[in-house]
Amino acid sequence: MSVRIYVPADTAAIALGADEVAEAILAQAQQLGISIDLVSNGSRGLFWLEPLVEVQTDAGRVAYGPVQIEDVASLFAANFLQGGTHALSLGLTEEIPYLKKQERLCFSRMGVTDPLSLSDYEAHQGYAGLRRCLHLTPTQIVQEVLDSGLRGRGGAAFPTGIKWKTVAAATAPQKYIVCNADEGDSGTYSDRMTMEGDPYMLIEGMTIAAIATGATRGYIYIRSEYPRALTVMQSAIEQATAAGYLGDNIAGSNYAFHLEVRKAAGSYVCGEETAMLESIEGKRGVVRAKPPIPALQGLFGAPTVINNVISFASVPLILERGAAFYKNFGLGRSTGTLPIQLTGNIRFGGLIEKAFGVTLRELLFDFGGGSASGRPIKAVQVGGPLGSYVPEQYWDLPFDYEAYAAVGATLGHGGIVVHDDSADMSKLARYAMEFCALESCGKCTPCRIGSTRGVEVIERLVQADTNSALKPTQEKLLRDLCNTMQYGSLCALGGMTPNPVISALNYYPQDFGLAAANPASDQTKA
Repeated sequence: MSVRIYVPADTAAIALGADEVAEAILAQAQQLGISIDLVSNGSRGLFWLEPLVEVQTDAGRVAYGPVQIEDVASLFAANFLQGGTHALSLGLTEEIPYLKKQERLCFSRMGVTDPLSLSDYEAHQGYAGLRRCLHLTPTQIVQEVLDSGLRGRGGAAFPTGIKWKTVAAATAPQKYIVCNADEGDSGTYSDRMTMEGDPYMLIEGMTIAAIATGATRGYIYIRSEYPRALTVMQSAIEQATAAGYLGDNIAGSNYAFHLEVRKAAGSYVCGEETAMLESIEGKRGVVRAKPPIPALQGLFGAPTVINNVISFASVPLILERGAAFYKNFGLGRSTGTLPIQLTGNIRFGGLIEKAFGVTLRELLFDFGGGSASGRPIKAVQVGGPLGSYVPEQYWDLPFDYEAYAAVGATLGHGGIVVHDDSADMSKLARYAMEFCALESCGKCTPCRIGSTRGVEVIERLVQADTNSALKPTQEKLLRDLCNTMQYGSLCALGGMTPNPVISALNYYPQDFGLAAANPASDQTKA
């Protein structure tokens, strides 16, 4: 009987040599006359161990990593096909502490199944949520999502069920479901992992949304820098359509849903929902003024549900297990789990799915093992390039939308970027303004002009002599400019760019040559 071996085909694993390792394993098995079944799975998200090779044994799946081509022969010699001991042996995969300490709801199949095998997906509770939803009315489906407390995982944390209810109540000949998969935040990759490692979960979630709201067409807007995700999603859509899970008469029902992939335009601002709609329509990605909101007048002027990948991917489990099960995870109004992406100067970077309530300190040290450099951690940016820098005084706050908002921070898409004590926060603040200037769509003055002026003001502030009268003048000017951008910009790009700048000023004033942040400013939080 063939031994089943799993080698991930995730982009990160491939970049670290997974494809070459898979070829070497096949060649070695052929040379030794051993029959193996090599499965390309998704990544478990333990990126410091990639390529992570797993072997199915009677005791369970045994992991080895990080495996390089030169390790393959010694693995066979150590009888790794039966879980033999080797220097790279990690024991049973499920017992690896980094994985065992997580609560994997969205990512329960990640690394377990063959991403493009429909039978594999169904064998691991795939499409159970859709099957249940076919026995409910659209109103009951929307209510289930409302009762679960699911909030958008793209950054704004808007209740998903309210969006669906608004679209469901709208009267229109055509409605749309749009997935925002233009994952452009620094240090984020949970959307990519989902599309590459469990694509049918996203398709199922979008299909449930279509049934709940009366939509019949959908689009997945995928970042152009994700070529593998584009290929995998396209293949999964074709297979789901062939199997009757997409198209007309979904799973033998009277519902229809047709789904397409759209390659993104390569602009960060297209991650903003209205700019994304413009791009899907074939126009330049420029932010639309609101109202009207997309739920009433969205894609091609029709009512449109817009959620990101993890929001849609959370829905199948909610429909399968019920709202109460999902709501049992989390804290306060932050229900369920958040796939957290730990990156930057950290020893053990990777994907961590935890219920809301975990602290940043736990993530940095219990999971991340501290900085990769061995130096003290100085600042942690949470929520992408527009997120605040969170100082140590807040590392024991629970991961909760309201708790972070109370100190002027945001959880965003769950991306965490770590910096040690060698980081210059004035340079990072300048980078935030420069990033905004480069990525602005140019429609509104606060974002277009404010970001350019922000770069100049930060440079003058840093270059001014410590005792110069120019120092406090430039600091006040920078804070006033950030205030204008925050409250005057048309979208979140300009409105949130001040977050990293102000938090750097408030908590790391010495990096700007300042003694302390300006207490008179109304921008006192991160």
